[in-house]
Amino acid sequence: MVLSVRHYLFIAITVLALFLPGRATLPPLDRDEPRYMEASAQMLRSGDWVDVRFQDKPRYLQPAGIYWLEAASVALTGTLEKREVWAYRIPTLLATIGSVLLTVRLGALLFGTPAGLFAGVLLAVSVLETAEGRMATIDSCLLLAVMLCQTAIQRLWGDRDASSPTPARWAALFWASIGVGLMLKGPVMLIPGLGTPVALALVERRTDWWRRSRPGWGVPLVLAMVLPWCVAIWLVSHGMFFERAVGNNFLGKVASGQQAHGLPPGYHLLVFAVAFWPGSIFAVLAIPFVWAQRRAPAVRFLLCWIVPHWLVFELIATKLPHYVLPTYPAIAVLAAAALASPAGVGWPRPLWGRVLVGLYGLVWLTLGVVLCLAGPVLLWRLQGVVSVPAIVAAGLAMPLVLLSAFLLLQRRPQDALLAVSGGAAVAYFGIFLCVVPNLSAIWLSPRIAATVRAVRPCPTSVLASTSFSEPSLVFLAGQDTRLVNPDGAASFLAGDRSCGLALVGTRDRAAFDAALAREGIGVRRLARVEGINYSNGRHLVLDLFAVASATK
Repeated sequence: MVLSVRHYLFIAITVLALFLPGRATLPPLDRDEPRYMEASAQMLRSGDWVDVRFQDKPRYLQPAGIYWLEAASVALTGTLEKREVWAYRIPTLLATIGSVLLTVRLGALLFGTPAGLFAGVLLAVSVLETAEGRMATIDSCLLLAVMLCQTAIQRLWGDRDASSPTPARWAALFWASIGVGLMLKGPVMLIPGLGTPVALALVERRTDWWRRSRPGWGVPLVLAMVLPWCVAIWLVSHGMFFERAVGNNFLGKVASGQQAHGLPPGYHLLVFAVAFWPGSIFAVLAIPFVWAQRRAPAVRFLLCWIVPHWLVFELIATKLPHYVLPTYPAIAVLAAAALASPAGVGWPRPLWGRVLVGLYGLVWLTLGVVLCLAGPVLLWRLQGVVSVPAIVAAGLAMPLVLLSAFLLLQRRPQDALLAVSGGAAVAYFGIFLCVVPNLSAIWLSPRIAATVRAVRPCPTSVLASTSFSEPSLVFLAGQDTRLVNPDGAASFLAGDRSCGLALVGTRDRAAFDAALAREGIGVRRLARVEGINYSNGRHLVLDLFAVASATK
């Protein structure tokens, strides 16, 4: 069967249905996502499309591409002043759909239609893609740029022995996708964009096919896409952007672990069991197939996509799970190819190999059980709530996960994939529809913002917050929100006695009271918010104050 436009439309609708739950109910996730959201909102308010800022501080970490996408999405939906989180997440939703479609296409092209469909399922239900595809951050959009780039490379390289030239549109796609990736995440795009061609050249010892990419006009195309903004931000920031984004952020991650994310090589391999679940067990079972077919052109291409990217991010000091997300479509295609092959996936022949796979399978099954039970357990532990819908979702997902393990033991891997994918989808629906909206204990920022709106003395009241300084509070409470120490909160109230608000935690109350005494003002408590800051695990008791009277 050849996939038609109708088939791809059906796949797109299915992915849309899978990733819609949670987009509006999931609050901004500290700390990166609300920084992207707020910076995009400020870009839209100011009309400055060059200099990216979070409040009054420059955000010189990546180029402006993701902020342009989010700002455009918010502008088109007219939700700027409403602070609707779903509007900022539209680019990642569209990018996720596009990435899955391209994965299906690539798998079908290289190994046949069943392999393409299996690959799309493996990517769509993976834990990491499920999380990244719901957040307004760069990585899902970067994944789409990488997929477009690799799709073009596959065609250009696949025509290496053809007598006729490859149509210019494939070269244009290759260079344009690199330009887009550079505007999203800077030099990171060059790792998959140039890593795959270099690996293919080293393995095959030939580079003649590279002429098909038309670098003579392709490189100028990339420069035309990137240079105007680079020149503009150089002038605006006086060179500071490149010093911070390339020197500190990019090269700094290579040399040392930033933000407590320094970990030894092997981290991504270890995390893969969770990040690619439920596909991780199928990827492991596909290893014998991949090894046997390693000289086949399709397998060689995918390995030259995976290995350079994976090695680079295992070797750099800073490690986060999403760094290797651009390899997941290729891994999904390889696993799907093994599933769709006549021999299928199988257990290794040596006894030690069977033992290792068996242990990995136990870990995989445990992760599935934990994922099914996580929602109801979290609601009970954090809220003391017994959610019947969450329990029903877990009750439906659990048998499918257990059935998939049984089917794997019965050597029915395709049926196992369908069962566990259904279980994962049900578990995700339960988490994002029944659990996330009810976990109010950990969603402090939305509750604080709602409380401020309910009790503020003036429509224009500004909040000064101590003890709780997450970026999500700035996004939800307003760009002018002050993140200060106790002295700063007291000074702010002294300067805005009629409308000012201060949010103070119990651990800062003594210092705040001392600062109030020095300012000669009294305060009245308007409200109290309690909960857990999930970013650091602290239980917080936060009081909202306004000036009561002057004593001086």
